[in-house]
Amino acid sequence: MTSFGHHRYSRHVLDRLVEGATTPDASLGAAERDAFGGRLAAVPTLERRRVDAWLVERGATTPSAFAWSPARARRALGRGALRRLTADPSRTPLAAVTEEVLDHLARAATGYVGSGTLAAYLAAVDDATRALCAAEAVTWATQTGEAAATLSHPWAIPPADPYYDVPGARTTLRGQRDLVVSAGAGRVLVRVRAGAPGRSAGAGLRVDLLVDALADASGAPPARVVGLWPEAGVALSVDGTLEDLRAGARAVVRALVVGRRRALQPA
Repeated sequence: MTSFGHHRYSRHVLDRLVEGATTPDASLGAAERDAFGGRLAAVPTLERRRVDAWLVERGATTPSAFAWSPARARRALGRGALRRLTADPSRTPLAAVTEEVLDHLARAATGYVGSGTLAAYLAAVDDATRALCAAEAVTWATQTGEAAATLSHPWAIPPADPYYDVPGARTTLRGQRDLVVSAGAGRVLVRVRAGAPGRSAGAGLRVDLLVDALADASGAPPARVVGLWPEAGVALSVDGTLEDLRAGARAVVRALVVGRRRALQPA
């Protein structure tokens, strides 16, 4: 049976969820990776695919071409700002975000950044749009920093999100993790989300669980993945059990199958 916890988001709920995590009962070895890769390869594709929690939660709706926006810049700027706040707690979130934006603008001014980068986007938009980006990032950094401040266990801001290229399937899986907490049972991943969780939020957390396990050299899954929706006052969690890993794998395969069927439908 899969695990799924639904909690009211209060000041110390994250620390309790970390403390209550248990040691994972499974790992993904070569046999499990090969079996999973075979299932993905069985869903044909003519081009490379990218699957993440966002795609699974939205029912495999074909994503439009990526374009930066204040909502999409929120996490990228917020993470950089949170690192600055961690290094110098005397800063305010607004000051940290402002420094992050100015750094991106300075890089764009050199002329050595790609046209699709966040730096190029921030340099191209008007002041009002940049202010919206900064406001979104301040909210994210504040919410994530406040959650981290309640933890009694060591935590870190990961340098990058995990990804896993599935051999022979032309598919890349990408996960997200905003904080990694070192607990007695193992690592606990924390995601901080805007708005309110949808009906498929649990499936999205299991995809993040699966990708993190696949990206780990030993195949060890996180002890728990926690999703926080501060604006909705909700915290959700899934554990690193074999059933949850399998459920995450099924969600990925289902998303590819649905996407394939839609691609074959006449326009």
